[in-house]
Amino acid sequence: MNKYKIFGLALVATTIAKAQDLESAKKAIDAEQYEKAKSLLKSVIQAKPSNGKASFLLGTIYLKQNIADSATIYFQKGLASSEGARLNNIGLAQMDLDANNKAAAQAKFDLVTKELKKKDIEEYVYIGRAFMDADKPDYKSAIDVLLKAQAASPNDPQVQLALGDAYYGAKNQNDSYVAYRNAYQFDSSLLRAKMQLGVLLKGAKAYTEAIKAYNEVIAINPNYGPVYRELAETYYLWGSNVPKSYDENIQKALGFYEKYMSLTDYSITSRMRHADFLILAKDYKALELEANKMKELDGVNPRILRYLGYSSYENGNIDAALDALQKFTSNPANKIIPRDYLYLGQAKIKKGTSADGKSVDQAQLASGIADIKKALDMEPLAANELNEIGKKLYDQKAFGAAAAIFDIAVGYPNSKNFLLDNFFLGNAIYYDNTRKEVVKPDPIALQKADVAFGNVITASPTTQDAYIFRARTNRLLEKDTEMATYYQQYIDVVTAKGEAEVTKNKAKFIESYNNIASTFANTDKAKAKELLNKTLLLDPANQYALEAIKLLK
Repeated sequence: MNKYKIFGLALVATTIAKAQDLESAKKAIDAEQYEKAKSLLKSVIQAKPSNGKASFLLGTIYLKQNIADSATIYFQKGLASSEGARLNNIGLAQMDLDANNKAAAQAKFDLVTKELKKKDIEEYVYIGRAFMDADKPDYKSAIDVLLKAQAASPNDPQVQLALGDAYYGAKNQNDSYVAYRNAYQFDSSLLRAKMQLGVLLKGAKAYTEAIKAYNEVIAINPNYGPVYRELAETYYLWGSNVPKSYDENIQKALGFYEKYMSLTDYSITSRMRHADFLILAKDYKALELEANKMKELDGVNPRILRYLGYSSYENGNIDAALDALQKFTSNPANKIIPRDYLYLGQAKIKKGTSADGKSVDQAQLASGIADIKKALDMEPLAANELNEIGKKLYDQKAFGAAAAIFDIAVGYPNSKNFLLDNFFLGNAIYYDNTRKEVVKPDPIALQKADVAFGNVITASPTTQDAYIFRARTNRLLEKDTEMATYYQQYIDVVTAKGEAEVTKNKAKFIESYNNIASTFANTDKAKAKELLNKTLLLDPANQYALEAIKLLK
């Protein structure tokens, strides 16, 4: 009998230990220590294969890490378990959502909920999170599900935390704040809820207040890793929105991200998140180092090719960038994002453009432009990136390639750079048609430049250089009337700005007077002389004006 008692006590002790491991694993997941959590959950499953909840949590971690095959294995294993099996239908349903099969996902959710008792809320929380964590989050559906859980148990902190996340995703700041506040009030050990109150402040650009909120979390637990990631992202946003503080804040951001890494597990997942942050921070030297470390850890993970491609391009190794990005984007199984095609397109254009910008391989240019268009088809907001890409080529004096980029950009009038893109498009075309080797200017391209300058003038009538470049463009088109009109408009706009501005632009006034005078030479000699004399007032030795006046006598 004593043996049975001892065996019974041992069994109870083992059960308690595994339950504790499960709770420890959930805490590790919250702390973003995924490798630790995986180890704990695997030990639970090994000791008790019938624990379906452990399989579900493990599969969910693999989904977070974008390792779908392993996630499927554990969800299927969990379905066959005798405890918590139905949770695994939630994981499989999330995979259906990722595959854009909402009907299949809903059928699995229905299997989970049809046998729930009134007080069963955990399943609703996980279903809500599945809607939020899908590749295309559905926050409305998440809120609908979580409100059912709230009705059943209004004071449950996990329900409130999930609701806070769902409202935040739906851009409902007020309800999100209330839910996070409630979650922390119901369970003061729930640091993520307190941290999320700071995240709301970050979203409102109240950076000082957000940092204060994060520091309150650190005061409670200085080893809570996620708060340092939020600090890093807040300092990054602060620096990006207040340019004069960028250098100082980006260094703080990078330091806090290193702190975050040290408190997680340096797994491939946390390294990838770090790499994503380094892209935001434009620290491409560090990104290349991180990518190579990841390659040592997991040489087959395709996302490493993305990081190698980006960093190689930015660090000047174009061949390596092309190799990595072509391998990555050519595999349809990889989750391609618009930036992948933006970088691939840039790499092709860079490869095909000579160092002085005078020579461009048209095949490489066309292929690069096609990739950039793919990026915009995926996400039209990527048009905001084109200004920087085009300006790099413009500064290199690769005007033809720059014009091709800006020509795409002006097709997106909602881009924040629309006005500048038009100006640079016009300038790039103009300069491309005034190169020494150009025998005959391209009238179709020049007409496009004329329209671009017109767009600038319409939107910003005091942008003086748009007038003079439009006049120069029409001179190349041999449209004398239009040329004279825009030169005169240039004179009028600059004159209205005062004598100092006129003096600063003396050379352009001389250019304007001389060119307008040329249009009157055969029709109104008195007007032509008047204009030429204005030139001579500014430059008494101007050879063109002196010779032209002689011819007009």
